[in-house]
This record gives sequence, C-alpha cells and structure tokens, in this order.
Amino acid sequence: MLYDYINALESIGLDLLFAAIFFLIAMAIRDVLNRGNVPAFGRRIVWLVLFLGCSGFIAKGLIQLSWEGAGLG
Repeated sequence: MLYDYINALESIGLDLLFAAIFFLIAMAIRDVLNRGNVPAFGRRIVWLVLFLGCSGFIAKGLIQLSWEGAGLG
C-alpha cells in the first residue's frame, strides 16, 4: 500500500522540507535585521528578495503540476 504512494509522499515531503527551510531562513534574516539596526529601505529590499525566491519555487511547483497534468512532463 505504502509503496504505491511513495512518489506522492516523497513529493509532499520535499515540499514540506522547502517550506521549513524558507521559514528558518526568514527567522534568521529577521533576527539579523533586528540586531543590526538596518534601515527600513534595506529591510524592504531584503524581504523582497526573500519573497521573490519563495515565489519562484511556488511558481515552479505550479508549472510542474500543470505540465504533468497535461501529460507534458
């Protein structure tokens, strides 16, 4: 039974791993920004870059799902 769903479990586990890594990165960046007294403009740039990185992974996942659903992948 479990062997039949190993690919789905592996995919979900990898997605959760990436989510956890991005969360930990965000917490570390927040701590560094708070301790370093970074100006507001610098904080916005840092969070923008982090958001764009996360959105790239989300877009990749959605594109991959749509392509696999259409039989292209």
